[in-house]
Amino acid sequence: MTKFFLVLHVLAAIVAVGPVTVAASMFPPGARRALADPGDQRAAETLRLLHRICRVYAGLGIAVPVLGFATAMSMGVLSDAWLIASMALTGIAAAVLLALVLPRQEELLEAVEAGAGTDATTEVAATTDAIGTTGTTGAAAATGVAANPRATVRLAMFTGIFNLLWATVTILMIVRPGSTTGA
Repeated sequence: MTKFFLVLHVLAAIVAVGPVTVAASMFPPGARRALADPGDQRAAETLRLLHRICRVYAGLGIAVPVLGFATAMSMGVLSDAWLIASMALTGIAAAVLLALVLPRQEELLEAVEAGAGTDATTEVAATTDAIGTTGTTGAAAATGVAANPRATVRLAMFTGIFNLLWATVTILMIVRPGSTTGA
């Protein structure tokens, strides 16, 4: 039964977490392109798709810790330090995704959609590039979102933290202390 749970756990991690990490990493550069050209419908559609991938696969990602817990129970390693650290890092990664990444994606997506067909978003981006300050005007102000390149940089930072946490969990799962794999 342990092997069955382990296979499901690994498959769930690949299928659920992989798309989130890739789509979330692609979102900030896509948002910068969409903010630079508010009339580009394809850029806005790409952002909507990337955000949807992040939301849907984040929901499916709950299977990863559930199956991991079942695997750990069947292996009798629930009290091992490497597993406790992995569970804590997984919880932090989930919190980063739910509290910092997804909401900022939604804000940027709203700003892009509000700026579609107007020059307001471009004006904000140009203003922030030229003088290094933040502010909102026009369509971006209507949504209450500061549609500027700094917002995409912060989103990229939070996404990087999320990805780094998952990479650390993956390393702990493969090269765990006291492993009998010879590593």
